[in-house]
Amino acid sequence: MSLISRTLRAGMALAFAAVLAGCAHPINVGTDTAPPRVEANLVQKKVAYTMTDAQRALQAVTPGGGGDRISYYPYRDLEKSIRDALRAVYQDVVVLKSAADANAVQASGAALVFTPEIKTDSGSPSPFTWPPTYFTTEVSCVVTDPAGVEVTRVKASGRGEAEFSEFKSELGLSAKRAATNMSTQLASEIQKNEKLR
Repeated sequence: MSLISRTLRAGMALAFAAVLAGCAHPINVGTDTAPPRVEANLVQKKVAYTMTDAQRALQAVTPGGGGDRISYYPYRDLEKSIRDALRAVYQDVVVLKSAADANAVQASGAALVFTPEIKTDSGSPSPFTWPPTYFTTEVSCVVTDPAGVEVTRVKASGRGEAEFSEFKSELGLSAKRAATNMSTQLASEIQKNEKLR
């Protein structure tokens, strides 16, 4: 293959990648809606969740409508939803960079450490509009004690849907609904788990 041919192919590949990247519309997939926090029902413990700056900077790209895609930052956007779910159950919630940092865990005073893993997906059957008409969010947490020993695992998921007439003023509406559902379910799953009392 000649140098010109290789250069042409590389240029076409870069152009194609640029076109694809140009079709990823940025949205925020978090929500301001939190599960109810009833002081009288809270477990009197301090707990922690882990999240690193690298996770917050992790960008995801999933399908939208019209052949386009959407881009967002699942850990950064959903951090508040995870924290709100924990605050609906426990008296105090703090954030740590790692469950493996025994000194940081001990210094925090946390009785339990939740390490979340987030998965998302989206899509839309619409051939004309790019905002997703459905969005799914799943959070799986490994829960450890201060010594780093696994106590249990909890999982929660949420699905949000929105029609064109609804998301004209809120392009990430299906994602926000999914985040609300996930946060509510996560709080419920924690409350039901005797190991997390």
